[in-house]
Amino acid sequence: MKIKVAWIGKTKEPAIEALTNEYLKRISRYANVSGLTLRDEAAILSLAGGKERHKLVLLDSRGKQLSSEELAQFLEREQMNAVPLLFAIGGSDGFGEEARRHAGFTLSLGKMTLPHELARVVLVEQLYRAFTILNRHPYHLGH
Repeated sequence: MKIKVAWIGKTKEPAIEALTNEYLKRISRYANVSGLTLRDEAAILSLAGGKERHKLVLLDSRGKQLSSEELAQFLEREQMNAVPLLFAIGGSDGFGEEARRHAGFTLSLGKMTLPHELARVVLVEQLYRAFTILNRHPYHLGH
């Protein structure tokens, strides 16, 4: 499975970058994954519809909330479709209507507002957790 996690804007906090890289490294045991810093929403849309088409998964507070187990099921279904996934985290203003129209799925991390850099860390941790669920690794205890 191929996954790209893209975010808009440079990372200001070294701790955020370190955590992102740690979870991307952990995910790489289970999937071909990369993290990308992009300039703007247009760059995300260009990547999603580029040479290698991706299913665009937007992170947006208006999206569907999934449990860790449901995210694992989502990844399992998408793995069968064999279309690379592009998880996109917008800037502080979120995404515009054009990005929402192009999204194959819109995911919410919950009702609370998170800084976009922290949302990235939560996303990559949950992707890692989802893969450990699928591979019956003890990381996820599911309490």
